[in-house]
Amino acid sequence: MKVGLQLGYWGAAPPPNAQELVLEADRAGLDAVFAAESWGSDAFTPLAWWGSDTENVRLGTSVAQMSARSPASCAMHALTLDHLSGGRAILGLGVSGPQVVEGWYGQPFAKPLARTRDYVSIVRQVLAREAPIRNDGVHHRLPYDGPGSLGLGKPLKPITHPLRADLPIWLGAEGPKNVAQTAEIADGWIAVYYSPRVGGMYEEWLSEGFAREGARRTREEFEVAATCQVVITDDPEAERAKLKPSVALYIGGMGAPGMNFHAELFRRMGYDEAVSDIERLFAAGRREEAVAAVPDEAVDDVAIIGDRDHVRERIAVWEKSGVDVLLVGCRDAEHVRSVADAVRD
Repeated sequence: MKVGLQLGYWGAAPPPNAQELVLEADRAGLDAVFAAESWGSDAFTPLAWWGSDTENVRLGTSVAQMSARSPASCAMHALTLDHLSGGRAILGLGVSGPQVVEGWYGQPFAKPLARTRDYVSIVRQVLAREAPIRNDGVHHRLPYDGPGSLGLGKPLKPITHPLRADLPIWLGAEGPKNVAQTAEIADGWIAVYYSPRVGGMYEEWLSEGFAREGARRTREEFEVAATCQVVITDDPEAERAKLKPSVALYIGGMGAPGMNFHAELFRRMGYDEAVSDIERLFAAGRREEAVAAVPDEAVDDVAIIGDRDHVRERIAVWEKSGVDVLLVGCRDAEHVRSVADAVRD
């Protein structure tokens, strides 16, 4: 099992000890460092800034939101980071959700599967640099020939030669169709709120994508990276309590009514009644009650909390279920070291 340090996205200010965490991850032998974005900090700048002092870890976006950048712009970010890091970049992409896409970026959310396929195709053309980029897709047209076009657009290829034409692209995906498409067109899957208990279901979705004509990878060549908080502690109850507010937020508040992909994940795990309660309480502004409605079992499904032996046993379970990389948020350097030690044989 490999481990990636998940820096996440910033709150009101940059995390004060991020540089310390990144350097410790590099020293401790972690596989990667990932940064995310929502509607505040971006995913690329922290990797370039804090990652500049690293030598070994891969540097990944988890995830860069596709509506934030045109595909050509995103490919420019990725090839630049790949050069600066000596070939250690991973481009993690995701569609986000309609509230962010339409409310923050001012872009349409409709047809996310088709938009993802179009986007990835253009990024791969840029990285391959085999010919000037053309794309006749519905969502991204290069050269642009739609309303307001002057008709002067010229097909281009990047001035800078990408370091790696096969720079890995991982996709954040949650539903069955998205996961299957991820297996078909990407090099890895970034899974949020993954649970080994439904690992068989995920493998079925992935297998559908791998079986499609022209699929890019086989299952053996593909990486599954799962977000998972790992905490070695003698007080698991206290640690669960720390995680419940975040779980309640994602179930009850990080999505539109009737279109919350995170809530659907927990429904598939069997928490339909709890999800309905959390959504109702969150919508009513009763956030403390929504947090209290998160079952302990739901936290244990998506996190690994306990003493060292328990953590090691659970990591083995996650690995057996199909996970290749655990994406872990760490509080300090000691936490980084404890997680690194837990995954060593």
